[in-house]
Amino acid sequence: MRTQFEELKMYESFDELANDVLDLANEILPEQMFYLTAFTDSQQVILKLSNQKSSIQITENMVVDLSNSVCGRIDFENNQPLRYEDVKRDCDVEEVERLLDDVNIRSYLGIPISLTNGEKFGTLCAVNDEASLLDPRSITLLQRIVKLFSYYLELERFVWRDMLTELYNRRYLTKYFEDRSNEHGALFFLDLDGFKNVNDTYGHDVGDVVLQEVACRLETIVNEQKEAFAVRLGGDEFVLHFSRSASLDEWGRIANQIIETLSTWETAYHVSASIGIVTYTRDEQTRLDTLLKQADDALYRAKSSGKRTFKL
Repeated sequence: MRTQFEELKMYESFDELANDVLDLANEILPEQMFYLTAFTDSQQVILKLSNQKSSIQITENMVVDLSNSVCGRIDFENNQPLRYEDVKRDCDVEEVERLLDDVNIRSYLGIPISLTNGEKFGTLCAVNDEASLLDPRSITLLQRIVKLFSYYLELERFVWRDMLTELYNRRYLTKYFEDRSNEHGALFFLDLDGFKNVNDTYGHDVGDVVLQEVACRLETIVNEQKEAFAVRLGGDEFVLHFSRSASLDEWGRIANQIIETLSTWETAYHVSASIGIVTYTRDEQTRLDTLLKQADDALYRAKSSGKRTFKL
């Protein structure tokens, strides 16, 4: 599964803006130690610290299970910060008090950072090893900073994402291969059988719904795999990339899973998928355009053989 931490590395101004956010936050509450975090489904990563208090046991790149994170208890749905001016006085949850005490935090403020689609990004946190005054005005100013930061994240996100499906786009795939030319893996190049008929019969609005549903199903598949991500190239063409080696039987099993997943529709319209697969090794010169051409040739053979199948 591709994580947003890896995607952040491609954001050209992320480090600079993250530092600016922390600097502004320190101007508002200068006695606090601030840090930015990001979430996956199960973990939290400390991305950046404003300053290091030696007494507080938090460091950059630290990874914490969300189940053991106080930030994981923040009310993202209602966009409400979590505030303890004095943990020993204000906190009535024994586990939270223990978690903060383990890293020597006496006061804590966690502000949720969400994208405009409601997806959780992470938090901006202010902590101290002493009890602190966290006044409402300061918290409101920090929330405004976080809102501006989330707008930046949204803009960067759609440099690398397809706006209709929110899968990665061709630019992301190109950048990925530019940065990792010595890895090994496989490309699955697929398009939808019968998609043109959906557009012609039901209209492009329904076609867009189909593409979004296909994207959702592909995301589910790649999230079950190690080191995989999905791309929409355009139209009804998609690429799945796997950064690992496997037997031909294993690639075939995954291809059949994709075909089965994309061929089941409880609707008046119906589509399926054909797939062309190309594998590559570290010893090869892995030019993306060459791999896509080879995978496209395999896809053409799959369609020519009757569709709803794959070719290696």
